[in-house]
Amino acid sequence: MKSKNIKVLKQLLTENKNVVIIPHTNPDGDAIGSCLALSSLLKKISHNVSIISPNEPPHFLNWTPGFDDILYFDSDPEGCQNKIEFSDLIFTLDFNDLNRIGELGGIIKSSNSKKIMIDHHRNPKDYAYLMFSEPEIGSTCELLYELIISMGFEKSINKSISTCIYLGIMTDTGSFEYSSVTSRTHQIVSQLIDKGINQNEIHNKVYNNSSSSRLKVLGLALSNLNLLEDLKTAYMFLKRNDLEKFNYQKGDSEGIVNYGLSLNNVIFSVIFIEDINDKNNVKISFRSQGDFSCNEFAEEHFNGGGHINAAGGRNDGNAKDSINKFLKILPNYKEKLIS
Repeated sequence: MKSKNIKVLKQLLTENKNVVIIPHTNPDGDAIGSCLALSSLLKKISHNVSIISPNEPPHFLNWTPGFDDILYFDSDPEGCQNKIEFSDLIFTLDFNDLNRIGELGGIIKSSNSKKIMIDHHRNPKDYAYLMFSEPEIGSTCELLYELIISMGFEKSINKSISTCIYLGIMTDTGSFEYSSVTSRTHQIVSQLIDKGINQNEIHNKVYNNSSSSRLKVLGLALSNLNLLEDLKTAYMFLKRNDLEKFNYQKGDSEGIVNYGLSLNNVIFSVIFIEDINDKNNVKISFRSQGDFSCNEFAEEHFNGGGHINAAGGRNDGNAKDSINKFLKILPNYKEKLIS
């Protein structure tokens, strides 16, 4: 991180301000954890803070400290826009392109508030007054922790803030399995444990708190699993009609794509999920092991992006259309997949 930017941000925070913090659409553990950690920290140093999410996160994050204070743009656009209008600073966390927040993007872009980006995805757009963009760091929460320390606010990090930061680090590193995990990641986790977090409880609340619909969706996805041994690839799909039959809830498909990587000799796993609310949209999650870049694959072919080992994308049409497109493209990557 540039020391000049750190000094400028610290100076901005010396006087009390109205602050808005925004995660990406369909916020995950890293987005929610980083927003709630930053919000709690800024409140402790006497700022007036509002978190405005484009929409609701999955239910398994609703225990996170401060969760009930989050405002939702899709539920109260007028009230949220009013908060933005009277803000002094706007932090955008865990995304680097205003297109990631839908209608909110235009509102943020036209705001006179100073924008601060804190993110770890590649290819950031140039919309922020201050940009803290570190694609080599495994999570926005890890980056946020480093920023807090660099500004000299370490003493303000309490158990609640530590819990939020750990949530983001844990979820965005695949429970510390991804190659983005470094010795520094574990050093930070050690410091968070010293603050009193219960890492076992956090893990259980995220991963061992399944609804019956989630387990049914998992079973369906696994029954639809296809293995392409010569390409070291597995893919699954979930169709809209089946999801509706199982009373699918947001978050029920979270993490299912990782099961493909548990197969022997598989390094690339993909799941295609027909959007419940849009009959012409398929959401796609990509996961890999080693050097195969999910990020490049998603960007090149499926309107997406992310990280080397974890990315997302989308495609028009239905699951069958998307899978057919995928199967035509994939052989072009054979050399990278089997090397």
